[in-house]
Amino acid sequence: MAGKGVPKGTPRPPGAGRVKGVPNKVTADARKAIAEFVDGNAHRLVEWLDAVAAGDPTHDRPPDPAKAFDLFQKVIDYHVPRLARSEVTGKDGGPQEMELSWRE
Repeated sequence: MAGKGVPKGTPRPPGAGRVKGVPNKVTADARKAIAEFVDGNAHRLVEWLDAVAAGDPTHDRPPDPAKAFDLFQKVIDYHVPRLARSEVTGKDGGPQEMELSWRE
């Protein structure tokens, strides 16, 4: 497709492209859609989770509250992402040391 864009090897002008930290539009749209689905079906979600927790004897499904809680956590992970876990240690993995001093 001749005539589109800039010739190969040409440097991009400063400030071209998406600003750092701005999410991808498709990702933002997907997150918004999931959030709207969860918000719009919250009342049904409670019913579904209650049904899983209580079981269904007509379909030979025993009560399983742990499964209901697991499903709830999985849904929440899409709506409210987990925070990254991190461990802060001192030198060579040892305990942290703090040094304080006062000025006179």
